[in-house]
Amino acid sequence: MGCTYTADMNTSTPSTATIRRHLEAREDAWLCAGAARAAAATRAIAEPESDLRTSYQRDRDRILHSKAFRRLKHKTQVFISPSGDHVRTRLTHTLEVTQIARTIARALRLNEDLVEAIGMGHDLGHTPFGHAGERALATVFPGFRHNEQSLRVVDLLEKDGQGLNLTDDTRDGILRHSKPDAAIAGEMAGTPATAEAQIVKVADGVAYINHDLDDAMRAGLLTPNDVPPIALQVLGQSHAQRIDTLVRDIVATSAANVETPVAGRVVIQMSPAVEDAANALRRCLFERVYGPVNLQPGTDHARRIITDLFRWYLDHPEAVREAHPLAITDDSLERQTADVISSMTDRFALRTWERLFLVGHEER
Repeated sequence: MGCTYTADMNTSTPSTATIRRHLEAREDAWLCAGAARAAAATRAIAEPESDLRTSYQRDRDRILHSKAFRRLKHKTQVFISPSGDHVRTRLTHTLEVTQIARTIARALRLNEDLVEAIGMGHDLGHTPFGHAGERALATVFPGFRHNEQSLRVVDLLEKDGQGLNLTDDTRDGILRHSKPDAAIAGEMAGTPATAEAQIVKVADGVAYINHDLDDAMRAGLLTPNDVPPIALQVLGQSHAQRIDTLVRDIVATSAANVETPVAGRVVIQMSPAVEDAANALRRCLFERVYGPVNLQPGTDHARRIITDLFRWYLDHPEAVREAHPLAITDDSLERQTADVISSMTDRFALRTWERLFLVGHEER
């Protein structure tokens, strides 16, 4: 027989009304002391609880069904307009980050549902053409950062201006997942409030140094001989070995830290030796992959598309209002234009640019 949920723990009357309560009770019984509890989650706008799902599960589902999440499949991770079918996109990056983060969370008895919600939502505000597009947009709209835009997407832009009304813990994790350029770990947007958000932050780094290496080798930009020896010796010879080493190290290094409430402390960490090896691999990618990719004609063209489109929309505010129907009166035209540009997929940005700037171009 399957499990039966009842309206009262002391009766046998079937009811879905207690499924969420059972899930919350299971969290209390299983999760460690430093884990976030869905029963304690808060939202900016109070709303009735679900009978079937916890607050964090609802966050995850709202993100998964959002338009911004679907657009990630046509946004660049590193390589713009790749010819191969197996090169990562922003969507596959998001899924890899979320999988790694869930593995760490489960091992540490932290809240997998919260980790999954943050992981799914952390890059929703990314521009077309990856970080090249982000930097280009920041030149014409100073201060633009994709983590802040991701929060703006879930708070305001989704559902035609209603937003998703996510829990404060999910919102915090989305905002604070970014890291400085200098290393795979560190603070850029403040310390995440929960251990779960810290997991997504470190899993983001674990994912990209490994999948970008894999994509770079497939593209012929790197060979195994180009990988720093310390990365191969400490992390492993294969893609799977390196991820396994990093995940195991994070779990082992962080296990004792999560046995007390987090309260803003950094508790999810790598050991110094493994972090040094990860940073060596990261530096290699910046020097041998990201730098050269940024000098490619296609990347330069992508930057031009972003800046040309931004300036065109500023000169045509009626087009901003058409593309951005929220028409948020408290926001400047520049702010709304940044919303329009950052929401575009690579192919939509390219098609729009061709339509506006290429004489004689015919849309197909």
